[in-house]
Amino acid sequence: MLARLRAAAILGIEAVPVSVEVDVADGLPGLTMVGLPDATVRESRERVRTAIRNSGFPFPAARITVSLAPADLRKVGAAFDLPIALGILAASGALPHRDPPPWTVVGGLSLDGSVPPMTGLLPVAVASRRMGRGGLLFPAANLREAAVVEGLPLFPVASLFDAARTVTSPAPTPATPPSPDGPPVSDSMDDLSEVRGQHLARRALEIAAAGGHHLLLSGPPGSGKTMLARRLPGLLPPLAFDDALTVTAIHSVAGLLRPGAGLITERPFRAPHHTASDVALVGGGGQPRPGEISLAHAGVLFLDELPEFSRRVLETLRQPLEQGVVHIARAARSVSFPAEVMVVAAMNPCPCGHYGSPARRCVCPPGAVARYGRRLSGPLRDRFDLRVDVSPVAWTDLRSANPAEATRPVRDRVIRARGCQSARQAVLNARLQGRALEHVCRQDAGTDRLLREGVERLRLSARAVSRVLRVARTVADLAGDLEVAAGHVAEALQFRGGPDVTP
Repeated sequence: MLARLRAAAILGIEAVPVSVEVDVADGLPGLTMVGLPDATVRESRERVRTAIRNSGFPFPAARITVSLAPADLRKVGAAFDLPIALGILAASGALPHRDPPPWTVVGGLSLDGSVPPMTGLLPVAVASRRMGRGGLLFPAANLREAAVVEGLPLFPVASLFDAARTVTSPAPTPATPPSPDGPPVSDSMDDLSEVRGQHLARRALEIAAAGGHHLLLSGPPGSGKTMLARRLPGLLPPLAFDDALTVTAIHSVAGLLRPGAGLITERPFRAPHHTASDVALVGGGGQPRPGEISLAHAGVLFLDELPEFSRRVLETLRQPLEQGVVHIARAARSVSFPAEVMVVAAMNPCPCGHYGSPARRCVCPPGAVARYGRRLSGPLRDRFDLRVDVSPVAWTDLRSANPAEATRPVRDRVIRARGCQSARQAVLNARLQGRALEHVCRQDAGTDRLLREGVERLRLSARAVSRVLRVARTVADLAGDLEVAAGHVAEALQFRGGPDVTP
């Protein structure tokens, strides 16, 4: 007898439909799998056999063939356990109905027949809803995650016995989606009012948040670089639903979505250690998985101690930072992961950290400062729109009784500026290209002359000129101005100095 079920495989952050066909025939007892199963799927033979017996069903003493189609797509993970087990029960006649309902069925199996939580369920639910699969049968622990997708009948199960009872029911009742999580906390615990002094760095942080620009902070230890970076997510507007859905899908595929969690509503903040590999940062592997830059999608990627990262690791960031997406090519298939992030990097000006500091003398040997600065290539530096030298905080600022501006009013200005960009061009200023950039950054003769002088003095590349114009457009948006004026360009140019070529 033959039974067919519908399952799904994860490719990147998308789900690909997989047909599970199970044939039970007379012959020497055994279970054969075809269709490019990996080691995890092949091991399901023992899990499925034991789970079926421990759930009170007889395991057929027959020749069992399991086919996973399409045959050219490698099947990875334990999520095929449940459809394979149900297929065996249906094909062997252990279930009243030979063919289960036309649902998408996913889930692993424990040896006692229970169905544990799984990773990557959200992309499966999205694909099921898009293809009109009629319903989704999945682990009960993932109910809140699956409930993010509206209009999809949900059938959560806690065990193989529950799954068999659900698929054989004449009229199964879909589960009631749980109540949504409460609204996210609007104010970050890390408030900008805690940052004393650092007026130029605070201004750069506001501009970066308003336009989605990358920011490079350089300064001695203890000057507040990390403190500033950790307050950037609080300046950003709440996640739109589409962005929240993408962020949740990425974390689900990566296995970082905690059990019972639903839609991620807070912007991600990722801070990988400088010993991270290029695969950990950008993504990849034999079965491609998202890296830190994709896990920070729609949020902030903080690279502390930037020169301490491997040169190879840093160079892999150049293309994703420019395009906002990571393309990973393999012999069989290629996948893409979203990577529209704001990168905030922090570095010391020299190995000891005190080059140019008015408080302490640099003790680095001759040539060490220049070698330290050359760890960052020119093309990588060029991708930072804003560069700021962060000086040690003065004692008068540190002990001042006057509170600094808090996060809320700055966030209000950022939201207004982003609203202007959305209405004008539908993308953030940091993503403006070509004619669109020229159209929204038209300059009069005086502004053009100032820009030319700045380009000649700072020896800026063509890419750097475009980045200056984008920053100037953001400065104008924060001020509520329709046109880019000389003052906006002048402020943008001062952020192209900063940590560049170290002597």
